[in-house]
Amino acid sequence: MSKRKASKYKIDRRLGENIWGRPKSSVNRRSYGPGQHGQRRKGKLSDYGIQLRAKQKLKGYYGDVTEKQFKRTYQQAASMKGDTGQNLIGLLEQRLDMVVYRAKFAPTIFSARQIVSHGHIRVNGVKCNIASRKILPGDVVSLGDKAKDMALIIEAQSLPERDIPEYVAPDGNDKVTFVRVPSLDEVPYPVKMEPNLVVEFYSR
Repeated sequence: MSKRKASKYKIDRRLGENIWGRPKSSVNRRSYGPGQHGQRRKGKLSDYGIQLRAKQKLKGYYGDVTEKQFKRTYQQAASMKGDTGQNLIGLLEQRLDMVVYRAKFAPTIFSARQIVSHGHIRVNGVKCNIASRKILPGDVVSLGDKAKDMALIIEAQSLPERDIPEYVAPDGNDKVTFVRVPSLDEVPYPVKMEPNLVVEFYSR
């Protein structure tokens, strides 16, 4: 598992957007980038720069997955039938850590990954600690017995800032069913995501 050691909100500040829509985000207080050169005036981005930024934003939103893992997901999306951008979003939403996040079992995607890696999540009743595991329509994702009383999970379930999307069907407070692979329009992003630019970036 890739562990994020740096502050996750630096991703927000570097991109200049509150990509998770959290009230704690430092972008709400400081809209410029981190570091001593963060307040420098930015020049106009090239087409490559715009595509790179779109890729960084999407990759950052899904827990800043490694470049190797993200590119592999793109290659899988490109090999599937249909629109590559839509396929990419569908594959990213099928990650176990993202389903845990969508189910409001964790307040952030980073804590969702930690909960999975610590063995607190069951898939179809079987413990799974692989955050990148692909969840299929009809799969049931549930909390382990110890996890039900964890303060982090109780806090996440009470967060008013986001709702459980329609493609994740809750069954009580400790279980959800992944109903279907969502389209881009169904995914509740707080900011605009542009997977078409990510496709352009990798297909250069």
